[in-house]
Amino acid sequence: MLDVCLLGTGGMMPLPGRWLTSLLLKSNGRMILIDCGEGTQIPLRMAEWGFKAIDAILFTHYHADHIAGLPGLLLSIGNSGREEPLTLMGPPGIQKIVEGLTVISPVLPYDLRLIELSDIESAETCISNIQIKSIPVDHTLPCLSYCIELRRRNKFDVERAKKLNIPVNYWNSLQKGLTITLENKTLSPEMVLGEVRKGIKVCYCTDTRPTEDLVEFIKDSDLFICEGMYGDEDNLCKAVQKKHMLFSEAGLLAKQGRAKELWLTHYSPSLTRPEDYIESARTIFTNTIVGRDLLTKTIKYID
Repeated sequence: MLDVCLLGTGGMMPLPGRWLTSLLLKSNGRMILIDCGEGTQIPLRMAEWGFKAIDAILFTHYHADHIAGLPGLLLSIGNSGREEPLTLMGPPGIQKIVEGLTVISPVLPYDLRLIELSDIESAETCISNIQIKSIPVDHTLPCLSYCIELRRRNKFDVERAKKLNIPVNYWNSLQKGLTITLENKTLSPEMVLGEVRKGIKVCYCTDTRPTEDLVEFIKDSDLFICEGMYGDEDNLCKAVQKKHMLFSEAGLLAKQGRAKELWLTHYSPSLTRPEDYIESARTIFTNTIVGRDLLTKTIKYID
């Protein structure tokens, strides 16, 4: 299963009652954080998931509201007792950004592993058995959207294994996709594996205009977390100019991508009551939720 916590929902600046947009994900006790604006440490502490098990921090882009909280967080992770390397990844320029920010946190009890992701094409990597995909989006500077996936092995067919007289001690290796060579025969995974089982897919998208690539990227996601900088349709020109989205545009993306659920986030500071505009998204995509700070969900596998 995958635990998801929307730490904050604000864009541009933290406000009383609204922290900056950031997402925390947890699977098997290990965690990934997406974006780290000013003050992110506070909702992190309020979530009570801890700091030590954060294995990677992903950055969508390098505007201050998505990265300025990094130095303090790195120090807090160090104070938690972490000694294993921590992975930081984001669009081109991450080394320069991290070097600048860590001037005020120069001594850490763990190493930083920097991964620069392409802002031209999609990329994929794996952290703590969690698949991480990224795709370039349309903002005022290089920006990425992320897809977090927990993939499942094909279902093991016990009856078939028994009929083939395959010893039980080989079952686990075969389910993991390993081929077993014995003296008189070879056992392959295809002999005992059944249909592909659906995993878990969560997509996170802020600071962009809608794009056709995003529709395919988020397809069939269990949860799509998307910016809704503006709720009022009259703000379309502003959204286009500043490379952001309306609630209705987020709803259309969710519908076109066949997402199961949509959480809106990254609200403009002027959008004091996002719930007043929720129908502009729900008329397009019914299962739309007004994101709020510390909104949490556990997504389980479907057998």
